[in-house]
Amino acid sequence: MTSTAKHTDEAAKPTWLLMPVILLALFVLPISIAGTAIALPDISQDLGDSPTALQWVVNGFNASFALFTLVWGAVSDRIGHKRTFMIGSAIILIASAISMAATNLYVLDAGRLLAGMGGAAVAIGGSAVLSNTYSGAQRARAFALLGTTIGLGLAAGPTISGGLVTAVGWQGVFAAGGVISIVALLAGSILPRDVRQPAQEGRKLVDFSPVRNRYFLAVILVPVAGAFGYVTLLTYLPVALSAVVGMSAGQAGLFMLPLTLPVLIAPMLATTLVHRVRRITPMVIINVSLGVLVLGDLGMLLLTPDVPLWLLVIPMALLGFGWGLPIGLIDGEALAAVPTRTAGAAAGVLNFVRLGSEAIAVGAYAAVTAALLAARISNPHLAQRAAAGGSGAGAAYTEVFHLLMIALAILTVLLAVVINMLHRAHKRPVEIDVAATTDETHDNAAQLSAR
Repeated sequence: MTSTAKHTDEAAKPTWLLMPVILLALFVLPISIAGTAIALPDISQDLGDSPTALQWVVNGFNASFALFTLVWGAVSDRIGHKRTFMIGSAIILIASAISMAATNLYVLDAGRLLAGMGGAAVAIGGSAVLSNTYSGAQRARAFALLGTTIGLGLAAGPTISGGLVTAVGWQGVFAAGGVISIVALLAGSILPRDVRQPAQEGRKLVDFSPVRNRYFLAVILVPVAGAFGYVTLLTYLPVALSAVVGMSAGQAGLFMLPLTLPVLIAPMLATTLVHRVRRITPMVIINVSLGVLVLGDLGMLLLTPDVPLWLLVIPMALLGFGWGLPIGLIDGEALAAVPTRTAGAAAGVLNFVRLGSEAIAVGAYAAVTAALLAARISNPHLAQRAAAGGSGAGAAYTEVFHLLMIALAILTVLLAVVINMLHRAHKRPVEIDVAATTDETHDNAAQLSAR
């Protein structure tokens, strides 16, 4: 046979090292998202406090990742998923060196853009290898571990980054990514070799056809809700803590643990419940997570200069569970809804939506924060310093923070409504693909029919 599925099966001979190598490389991606913002106050002291340039230290990675997931999604189906994974690890290593050596914000931004390009290749190649190598319960466990790894990166990101900033300076945040990429490159050579895929006429470089599947579309909107409801806080809460109560990077990193630690256990908890409790479906988990995100966002209204910080522990933990519960389900559910032969393209769409929404959410949060602070603080320099986490305008920052928390909660509710409408509208998630696929889709249909 000449189908992609058969070629993939021949190439993807599982070894015990396959999961550790892929998960190690994927581990660096959430650290890049969660850990970078905590270094912004220190970066601004060394390289300048231009609001736009500082925002792109964080947003550059997310925006580049989102854009290149589309490209790598299609390219990986042609050149091989392992090859894509290895290329991405090499790019991240180069980007880390550029970021560490940056002498101004623009060079640092360039390094972050390059890191996003490499991160997209790692995510696409790695997730496609897992999807094509495993099936059934093994695939579910693989993606549960992937979710746990993402959770670990998110949980460890702020704390590790805060410790690195305190110990060796902001450059240490980017050095960590480079070290992990070196390990992934050295170990990746023993992964199953790629088999060149047969050329397919009319194959699009960027393929959005998976979104015609309503279940696929509903599932990939879940991380969009998480991007607004959680990732914005994950990224900029350390800045808020610095501006409102004067926390250092190291202190903020430790204080972020209630927000991040739940992400370690939530993915495996959700996967276990779905497979052991008949009435708990992926959509039940998704709806619970969305509701918890809304409660957590509203609970963050407790952040003021005068309120004891321990009161924030409960809403922070709620946010951590709200984000973490569906992580281990999203990739597996989305990729199971499409034929195996389009796993790379589907992963590209998924990660484009996931990281694209994070780029939009984080960028919009930072831009709106800076604009509202500028409107409330007459001194432009003080407004810029406050936006970067500087002291001197705690009351104004608190007011802006509260407005944004209410807006994020409302937006999460609206997305939850759309997700549930799409889910109710779908009848058979793989119905669209039946005529174009072989027996490989039957297992996927069986898995999804119960949902």
